Amino acid sequence: MESVEIRFSGSGGQGLILAARILASTLVAEGKNVAQSQSYEPVSRGGLSRSDLVVSSGEADYPLSSGLDFLLILDEAAASASIDQLAKNSVVLVDSELVTSPPKGSFTIKSLPFTETARKLGNKRVANIVALGALTGGNEICDNEKLEATVKAMAPAKFFMLNLNALKAGRELLA
Repeated sequence: MESVEIRFSGSGGQGLILAARILASTLVAEGKNVAQSQSYEPVSRGGLSRSDLVVSSGEADYPLSSGLDFLLILDEAAASASIDQLAKNSVVLVDSELVTSPPKGSFTIKSLPFTETARKLGNKRVANIVALGALTGGNEICDNEKLEATVKAMAPAKFFMLNLNALKAGRELLA
């Protein structure tokens, strides 16, 4: 892996920053260099929110994203916010329920039922972890066992199994 740029985007309250932190911690545990940045509107829920990871096996030239390899969109509010950073080889994953107008372009786009899957697991608030499972499971970004260990370490103990099931369900969306 030379360098990979990943953006989690949606609205405040969807757990995007947590999902990015989980992935960043997993990648650091694998010996990668990771720079994480985040941006959100100053409202507790509903405002535009995003978290970016720049991942490198060596030194990162620039710690902020400039050309996204992977874009995860969990809310319509973020559907068009990152188009200028997408290239032909970019992979865009969108929540099929909450993103009704996904970005259009020559990149790969996959519309997946993140929220619906989370709801079937018993709590729509784990849609972020379902999406994380799809992102990592379908694109070999990190080791699945290390990701599960990070989820166990970072998730509240009483929600560990729910989050683990969400991660697995997300992987299965691309199987």
